[in-house]
Amino acid sequence: MPTTATERTADDRLIVALDLPNALEGLQLAEALGDVVSFYKIGLGMLTTGGLALAGELKQEHGKRIFLDMKLFDIGATVENAVRGLAQFNLDFLTVHGDPHVVRAACEGAAGKDLKILAVTILTSLDRADLDAGLMKSGDIRDLVTERAARAFEAGADGVIASPQEAALIRALPQARDRLIVTPGVRPAGAALGDQKRVATPGQAIADGADHIVVGRPIWQARSPAEAARSVLNELP
Repeated sequence: MPTTATERTADDRLIVALDLPNALEGLQLAEALGDVVSFYKIGLGMLTTGGLALAGELKQEHGKRIFLDMKLFDIGATVENAVRGLAQFNLDFLTVHGDPHVVRAACEGAAGKDLKILAVTILTSLDRADLDAGLMKSGDIRDLVTERAARAFEAGADGVIASPQEAALIRALPQARDRLIVTPGVRPAGAALGDQKRVATPGQAIADGADHIVVGRPIWQARSPAEAARSVLNELP
């Protein structure tokens, strides 16, 4: 499947999450989507079933952009070394947890490469009760996300991962100028929420300041993934 001009110019505001059991199924979905989608997310769940190989194939052979969603968290030296190794794959986005020491280390590991470091604020599958159970700081979840985003930007993050419900608050931060906001938890009108708790529609997420939206199940569970992807794209302003 050679790279085409259409693929290179497809609307990359839509990132399709390849949250599938293995790389073969991920490749089959990418082939079914063809030139409708130019940007893919490969996450931790596929890491042991060929995810890195798929990332390389989609990037090098098919001209796709790749978001590697690893959500790294460890001591600084370990994060720096891990990111330095991943940066050799010439991918586009990599996630780490938004703790400042992790972000600083990741930025050191990515130095000299085009890899963008995105900091996770608070997972979109969590709500206040989940944070309480994890002994996390009290307060409104939107305020905590915004504070974590500001600290991540100050530590050098190229962007943040946050729910669409916090996109406008983050975009208003002075530190957010020229930085990326990527929003999972996006569901087309009428789609099931799945395990997401802080959601919005594609159009609302972009209107509120997101640069990219991440959509998975509503596309790959559809009878026609390509048509489902087109429907999402048609919702974008």
